Amino acid sequence: MTYSEKMLEQIQAGQMSAAQQSFTEALAKDSDDMVFSLAEELYGMGFLHQARQAYLHLLAKYPNEDELRVNLAEIAVSEGHNDEALAYLAQVQSDSDAYLQSLLVAADLYQTENEYEVTEEKLKAAYRIASDEPAVQFALGEFYFMTSRFDEAIQYYFELIRNGYTEFAKVNIAGRLGICYAQSGQFKQALGYLNQVSPEYRTSDIRFQTGLTELELGKTTDAIKTFNDLIKDDSQYASVYPELAKAYVKENKYQQALKTLQEGLAVDQYNARLYAQAADVTSHLGNNKLMDEYLKKAHELDPDNLTITLEYSNFLLHTHNDEANVKLLEPLIEEDEVDPQIYWNLACSYQRLEKFDLASKYYREAAVTYSENPTFLKELVNFYREAGDTEQMVEELKHYLKLVPTDDEMQELLEQYEEDY
Repeated sequence: MTYSEKMLEQIQAGQMSAAQQSFTEALAKDSDDMVFSLAEELYGMGFLHQARQAYLHLLAKYPNEDELRVNLAEIAVSEGHNDEALAYLAQVQSDSDAYLQSLLVAADLYQTENEYEVTEEKLKAAYRIASDEPAVQFALGEFYFMTSRFDEAIQYYFELIRNGYTEFAKVNIAGRLGICYAQSGQFKQALGYLNQVSPEYRTSDIRFQTGLTELELGKTTDAIKTFNDLIKDDSQYASVYPELAKAYVKENKYQQALKTLQEGLAVDQYNARLYAQAADVTSHLGNNKLMDEYLKKAHELDPDNLTITLEYSNFLLHTHNDEANVKLLEPLIEEDEVDPQIYWNLACSYQRLEKFDLASKYYREAAVTYSENPTFLKELVNFYREAGDTEQMVEELKHYLKLVPTDDEMQELLEQYEEDY
């Protein structure tokens, strides 16, 4: 038995001190080929320091072996020593047998530094040299996948499939293609590939994407089954609950949707959007008390989320809780940019609270945006009528009827006043 083999056995047995002694003996007494194989094994096992020592030992004996430099650069990248890695890679010339691998390692290095343009440049250079090399195809596919350029990733995953690779580096290629097609909006093709993923690769992410794709294709029953099966096997997968609830809503099964969201909140209790979604589902069940509870919680968790704030405000308006609505919205008026819906909602509440000066102020602010909105104008007409501002009411009434001339009720109202104005 060689010292290299002995070291690997001792590592497996947890005899680390003895393994280190065998490593020293291996560098001194084993063949260079055996030391090279040992270095590869050690790298794969995560013993980067020892692998580096072995490669440096060999590089001292074979200074022209660029493969050793590339391997050392790869270890340096793994350890975050990018300057050291670049120094090794700079020594590998374009006519070297190791140049292709050096480009792949360089691409990995620049990706760790978020230098995506340089990463792509290195990968494209590798592809020009060896377009049929599976490692290059996979690297390009993964780069475009990780940077959300899914249309471009498809080409390289396809090349792998054509070369007979259904998996590469423990990644299922059909699953990658399914996700790429789904993210590109090509849901029929996506589902075809997602359904080809073998059981050992059907991760929670793949199953979730399958359910999403079924939902997009209108296969709601299939999506509900897919999502429920996922929950049975992985109840902590928080993303599935809002999507399953959406599927139930499509089937008008609001009680099941609410139950699903409540289960989701037990898993992800600080998700403001989940509370807001639960409130929306509750609105179909007529439970205003529970809806108020969910919207209030959503707003507490994410007070800066304007969408949630306006959803809560609309609910308060609907339930005529005008004092609470004013308390909710007034602090937002001091901000540099105010959503015009806030002005409109405040105006409605102040009108009902009979604070007509404030209502008028906010209606004027809202009118900057909504002056051509018939619903807004009709409310404005009614406000001026209630406030006793007949002249302004008639002016807005005429404006409204230009937009909606078929509104007989408003036409009759105008006729009552037009003799005087």
